[in-house]
Amino acid sequence: MDWQKHARRLADEVDRPGSRWGAAVAETPRHLLVPRWYERDQEAGGRVVRDGAADPDAWLATAYSDTTLVTRVGALHADDAEPGTVVTSGASTSSSTEPGLVVGMYRHAELTDGCRTLVTTGTGYGTALACHRLGSDLVTSVDVDPYLVASATDRLSSIGLRPQTAVCDLTQGPLPGEFDRIVSTVSVPDVPPAWLQALRPGGRLVTTITGTGLILYADKTADGGAVGRTSFEPASFMGPRQGDDYEETVPASVWEEAKSGDGEASVSRHLLVFVPETWSVRSMLQLQIPGIEHRHRWYPDRGHTVWMTHPDGSWVRAHATAPREAPTVYQGGPRRLWDPLEEILDRLNWLGELPVYGARATITPNGETTLTRGGWTATL
Repeated sequence: MDWQKHARRLADEVDRPGSRWGAAVAETPRHLLVPRWYERDQEAGGRVVRDGAADPDAWLATAYSDTTLVTRVGALHADDAEPGTVVTSGASTSSSTEPGLVVGMYRHAELTDGCRTLVTTGTGYGTALACHRLGSDLVTSVDVDPYLVASATDRLSSIGLRPQTAVCDLTQGPLPGEFDRIVSTVSVPDVPPAWLQALRPGGRLVTTITGTGLILYADKTADGGAVGRTSFEPASFMGPRQGDDYEETVPASVWEEAKSGDGEASVSRHLLVFVPETWSVRSMLQLQIPGIEHRHRWYPDRGHTVWMTHPDGSWVRAHATAPREAPTVYQGGPRRLWDPLEEILDRLNWLGELPVYGARATITPNGETTLTRGGWTATL
């Protein structure tokens, strides 16, 4: 199977010719690390399990695209499902991250020769890139899921890569060693103290913040904390989990109330926005009120409804009958979720940007992280 030409094409797409990361992408057989995956299929009404060996051309085309490939939905890994299985519900719980984003995270980490580096496992693709760049002996790969660690270890070994691997809850620690770099393609709500304890002086951590589009990179300081920045480039990864699936955070009863409750009615002063599709607004709102969940629906007549709920029982339903019409908003529960969103949109309209990107990050030794830019500040 001539996968190399596909890998070289992908390398040219995600990085400049001749770069060391481009070489790593060109030399890594991604298809062998993702033999099965989930693919959205509108006709089937959900996500369908695809088997690479059954269609080698589609396998190569998919594996060597700059796209995230979902490998697990809920508790069902594609490896354990019959090809053609249709899954109609459930959150993505594991994936092979798009190669360009993995390379971008590693560039933020400023990996250099000799850096002992901790990465997250998933399918093992990001681990493979790090091994090509640094050498397997300098790479440690961890995941909370024993199956992911075992399967990635076997597949990496089959292509000649033998990093140290371990089953580990990255958010809790202790981590298996001391490191010059920690690069997490699992988002975290705040910086785990275990990372700071495992980083060597001057070492760098790179991660994303759960529920936001923020990439955070920071260097360890002499006091055991760290200082750094949020990137101007947005990105998002799956959040941490302890079990086979994510636990439900918003009760079904709150969603039902959001769908039909009367609540407190008002007319928004802004056009309707679906927060997850707006990186900076999403990040600002998550920093202000962590844990909001979002859903939306377009209707054939171009009407649009968005719902917002929170574990504390707060909810919003906003509906516009046309794309350029101000929505009617209904809010209920212990606090108003739409009001801070309106304030964020006011700020965006007035200043033309939001301060979350390019903010300075200050992290204490216990992981408390504060972002500042100009007169704006937020603590994770």
